[in-house]
Amino acid sequence: MEGLRGYGERYKELGRRFSLWLGLHSTDAEALLEIVAAEERGTPLSPARLSERIQLSSGATTALLNRLEGADHIVRTREHTDRRVVTLHSRPHIRERADEFFAPLAVRMDARMATYPPELLSRFEELLADLRTAMDEDLAERD
Repeated sequence: MEGLRGYGERYKELGRRFSLWLGLHSTDAEALLEIVAAEERGTPLSPARLSERIQLSSGATTALLNRLEGADHIVRTREHTDRRVVTLHSRPHIRERADEFFAPLAVRMDARMATYPPELLSRFEELLADLRTAMDEDLAERD
């Protein structure tokens, strides 16, 4: 567990440095990373889902999205059959900047992971999924 906490701390520090590198508030950069990651997974976020992911109220999320859209970092679209559904997309220059910032780390991580057999990595993914489930269950009980 200590190793996972340490990983989380470093992940958070990378996010902080990414925000400084972009010249954005850390919450704005965190939102951008969530939007980009969702796009990469093929499941773009709605404002409500982003709000849940970054733990902001609806009003604070709207203000954040207005800032990001005003800076031309994101665009809100209505591509769903239900035109009331808004989807968030990053602008190409933001994806390029994120790739530029995180590419050296991706190379390092890929090199480290390549030293492990695929079966072990698969088991580790299962372990992480099980730990997330345990945490989700605990959080749900606290609601």
